[in-house]
Amino acid sequence: MTSRKLVRLFLTTLLVGGIATIVTGMLYGYKEYLSYVQDGRFIKLLVEVSFLFILGLVFSAVSQMGFFAYLTIHRFGLGLFKSLWNTVQIVLIIFALFDLAYFRFKEYAHGEAFTLYLIFPIVLLVGSLIVSYIKMKETNKGAFIPALFFMIVVTIVEWVPALRQNDLSWLILMLVPLFICNAYQLLTLHKILKS
Repeated sequence: MTSRKLVRLFLTTLLVGGIATIVTGMLYGYKEYLSYVQDGRFIKLLVEVSFLFILGLVFSAVSQMGFFAYLTIHRFGLGLFKSLWNTVQIVLIIFALFDLAYFRFKEYAHGEAFTLYLIFPIVLLVGSLIVSYIKMKETNKGAFIPALFFMIVVTIVEWVPALRQNDLSWLILMLVPLFICNAYQLLTLHKILKS
Protein backbone atom coordinates (compact mmCIF):
# COMPACT_ATOMS: atom_id res chain seq x y z
CA MET A 1 0.00 0.00 0.00
CA THR A 2 1.53 3.27 -1.09
CA SER A 3 0.99 6.53 0.77
CA ARG A 4 -0.92 7.85 -2.24
CA LYS A 5 -3.40 4.95 -2.07
CA LEU A 6 -3.71 5.39 1.68
CA VAL A 7 -4.49 9.10 1.33
CA ARG A 8 -7.01 8.31 -1.40
CA LEU A 9 -8.77 5.78 0.83
CA PHE A 10 -8.73 8.26 3.72
CA LEU A 11 -10.21 11.12 1.67
CA THR A 12 -12.84 9.05 -0.10
CA THR A 13 -13.93 7.53 3.20
CA LEU A 14 -14.24 11.03 4.68
CA LEU A 15 -16.46 12.01 1.77
CA VAL A 16 -18.55 8.84 2.10
CA GLY A 17 -19.02 9.54 5.82
CA GLY A 18 -20.03 13.15 5.24
CA ILE A 19 -22.55 12.29 2.54
CA ALA A 20 -23.94 9.30 4.46
CA THR A 21 -24.52 11.47 7.54
CA ILE A 22 -26.26 14.19 5.51
CA VAL A 23 -28.57 11.64 3.87
CA THR A 24 -29.26 9.82 7.16
CA GLY A 25 -29.91 13.04 9.07
CA MET A 26 -32.18 14.47 6.39
CA LEU A 27 -34.17 11.24 6.02
CA TYR A 28 -34.55 10.85 9.79
CA GLY A 29 -35.55 14.49 10.36
CA TYR A 30 -37.20 15.11 7.00
CA LYS A 31 -40.14 17.05 8.51
CA GLU A 32 -37.81 19.60 10.06
CA TYR A 33 -35.77 20.04 6.86
CA LEU A 34 -38.92 20.20 4.75
CA SER A 35 -40.22 23.02 6.96
CA TYR A 36 -36.99 24.96 6.34
CA VAL A 37 -37.61 24.72 2.59
CA GLN A 38 -41.30 25.58 2.89
CA ASP A 39 -40.57 28.60 5.11
CA GLY A 40 -37.74 29.75 2.86
CA ARG A 41 -35.12 29.38 5.62
CA PHE A 42 -32.37 28.27 3.27
CA ILE A 43 -29.54 29.65 5.40
CA LYS A 44 -30.77 27.55 8.34
CA LEU A 45 -30.96 24.53 6.03
CA LEU A 46 -27.42 25.16 4.80
CA VAL A 47 -26.15 25.46 8.38
CA GLU A 48 -27.86 22.19 9.36
CA VAL A 49 -26.51 20.35 6.30
CA SER A 50 -23.02 21.72 7.00
CA PHE A 51 -23.28 20.52 10.60
CA LEU A 52 -24.30 17.06 9.41
CA PHE A 53 -21.41 16.97 6.94
CA ILE A 54 -18.85 17.92 9.60
CA LEU A 55 -20.38 15.36 11.97
CA GLY A 56 -20.05 12.81 9.18
CA LEU A 57 -16.36 13.63 8.85
CA VAL A 58 -15.95 12.88 12.56
CA PHE A 59 -17.85 9.58 12.23
CA SER A 60 -15.70 8.71 9.23
CA ALA A 61 -12.50 9.42 11.18
CA VAL A 62 -13.73 7.15 13.99
CA SER A 63 -14.51 4.47 11.42
CA GLN A 64 -11.05 4.74 9.88
CA MET A 65 -9.35 4.48 13.27
CA GLY A 66 -11.39 1.35 13.95
CA PHE A 67 -10.50 -0.10 10.56
CA PHE A 68 -6.77 0.30 10.94
CA ALA A 69 -6.92 -0.87 14.55
CA TYR A 70 -8.74 -3.99 13.36
CA LEU A 71 -6.12 -4.67 10.68
CA THR A 72 -3.51 -4.65 13.43
CA ILE A 73 -5.60 -6.78 15.80
CA HIS A 74 -6.34 -9.26 13.00
CA ARG A 75 -2.63 -9.81 12.34
CA PHE A 76 -2.00 -10.13 16.07
CA GLY A 77 -4.89 -12.61 16.43
CA LEU A 78 -3.61 -14.73 13.54
CA GLY A 79 -0.19 -14.89 15.17
CA LEU A 80 -1.48 -15.62 18.66
CA PHE A 81 -4.40 -17.98 18.01
CA LYS A 82 -3.29 -19.40 14.62
CA SER A 83 -6.09 -21.62 13.25
CA LEU A 84 -8.36 -20.86 16.23
CA TRP A 85 -8.60 -17.16 15.34
CA ASN A 86 -11.83 -17.60 13.34
CA THR A 87 -13.42 -19.45 16.29
CA VAL A 88 -12.35 -16.69 18.67
CA GLN A 89 -13.87 -14.10 16.33
CA ILE A 90 -17.17 -16.01 16.15
CA VAL A 91 -17.35 -16.16 19.95
CA LEU A 92 -16.65 -12.41 20.17
CA ILE A 93 -19.33 -11.69 17.53
CA ILE A 94 -21.94 -13.63 19.54
CA PHE A 95 -20.84 -11.96 22.76
CA ALA A 96 -20.98 -8.47 21.20
CA LEU A 97 -24.46 -8.99 19.74
CA PHE A 98 -25.73 -10.41 23.04
CA ASP A 99 -24.24 -7.47 24.95
CA LEU A 100 -25.75 -4.98 22.53
CA ALA A 101 -29.23 -6.32 23.25
CA TYR A 102 -29.05 -7.50 26.85
CA PHE A 103 -27.03 -4.76 28.54
CA ARG A 104 -28.94 -1.98 26.77
CA PHE A 105 -32.16 -3.67 27.94
CA LYS A 106 -30.91 -3.93 31.52
CA GLU A 107 -29.70 -0.33 31.56
CA TYR A 108 -32.41 1.54 29.68
CA ALA A 109 -35.62 -0.53 29.63
CA HIS A 110 -38.49 1.05 31.48
CA GLY A 111 -41.25 -1.44 30.91
CA GLU A 112 -40.45 -1.99 27.22
CA ALA A 113 -40.30 -5.51 25.83
CA PHE A 114 -36.90 -7.13 25.35
CA THR A 115 -37.75 -7.66 21.67
CA LEU A 116 -37.36 -3.90 21.06
CA TYR A 117 -33.73 -4.21 22.10
CA LEU A 118 -33.17 -6.97 19.54
CA ILE A 119 -33.84 -4.65 16.57
CA PHE A 120 -30.38 -3.07 16.39
CA PRO A 121 -28.48 -6.37 16.80
CA ILE A 122 -30.61 -8.07 14.14
CA VAL A 123 -30.30 -5.19 11.67
CA LEU A 124 -26.54 -5.01 12.29
CA LEU A 125 -26.19 -8.78 11.86
CA VAL A 126 -28.16 -8.90 8.61
CA GLY A 127 -26.31 -5.92 7.12
CA SER A 128 -22.97 -7.37 8.20
CA LEU A 129 -23.78 -10.78 6.70
CA ILE A 130 -24.52 -9.11 3.36
CA VAL A 131 -21.30 -7.07 3.38
CA SER A 132 -19.24 -10.09 4.49
CA TYR A 133 -20.76 -12.24 1.74
CA ILE A 134 -19.83 -9.61 -0.86
CA LYS A 135 -16.29 -9.42 0.56
CA MET A 136 -16.01 -13.22 0.40
CA LYS A 137 -17.23 -13.30 -3.20
CA GLU A 138 -14.78 -10.58 -4.24
CA THR A 139 -11.79 -12.11 -2.44
CA ASN A 140 -11.89 -15.61 -0.91
CA LYS A 141 -13.84 -17.79 1.53
CA GLY A 142 -11.41 -17.05 4.35
CA ALA A 143 -12.45 -13.39 4.34
CA PHE A 144 -16.02 -14.03 5.55
CA ILE A 145 -15.46 -14.40 9.32
CA PRO A 146 -12.92 -11.55 9.62
CA ALA A 147 -15.25 -9.28 7.61
CA LEU A 148 -18.21 -10.25 9.79
CA PHE A 149 -16.17 -9.62 12.93
CA PHE A 150 -15.12 -6.20 11.70
CA MET A 151 -18.60 -5.20 10.60
CA ILE A 152 -20.21 -6.24 13.89
CA VAL A 153 -17.71 -6.00 16.73
CA VAL A 154 -15.70 -3.01 15.52
CA THR A 155 -18.86 -1.12 14.52
CA ILE A 156 -20.34 -1.68 17.98
CA VAL A 157 -17.12 -0.46 19.65
CA GLU A 158 -17.10 2.65 17.44
CA TRP A 159 -20.78 3.20 18.23
CA VAL A 160 -20.28 3.29 22.04
CA PRO A 161 -20.66 7.10 22.44
CA ALA A 162 -24.18 6.99 20.97
CA LEU A 163 -25.01 3.80 22.89
CA ARG A 164 -24.22 5.58 26.15
CA GLN A 165 -26.61 8.42 25.26
CA ASN A 166 -29.41 6.00 24.31
CA ASP A 167 -31.09 8.66 22.18
CA LEU A 168 -32.72 7.03 19.14
CA SER A 169 -31.86 9.89 16.79
CA TRP A 170 -28.16 9.76 17.79
CA LEU A 171 -28.14 5.96 17.66
CA ILE A 172 -29.36 5.99 14.07
CA LEU A 173 -27.41 9.10 13.02
CA MET A 174 -24.14 7.52 14.15
CA LEU A 175 -24.74 3.86 13.26
CA VAL A 176 -25.68 4.31 9.61
CA PRO A 177 -22.60 6.38 8.59
CA LEU A 178 -20.28 4.17 10.67
CA PHE A 179 -21.69 1.06 9.02
CA ILE A 180 -21.46 2.58 5.54
CA CYS A 181 -17.88 3.81 6.11
CA ASN A 182 -16.84 0.43 7.51
CA ALA A 183 -18.43 -1.40 4.60
CA TYR A 184 -16.83 1.00 2.12
CA GLN A 185 -13.36 0.52 3.57
CA LEU A 186 -13.75 -3.25 3.80
CA LEU A 187 -14.97 -3.60 0.21
CA THR A 188 -12.48 -1.08 -1.20
CA LEU A 189 -9.22 -2.18 0.43
CA HIS A 190 -8.62 -5.27 -1.71
CA LYS A 191 -9.44 -3.29 -4.88
CA ILE A 192 -6.93 -0.59 -3.96
CA LEU A 193 -4.27 -3.18 -3.13
CA LYS A 194 -4.80 -4.88 -6.51
CA SER A 195 -4.59 -1.68 -8.57
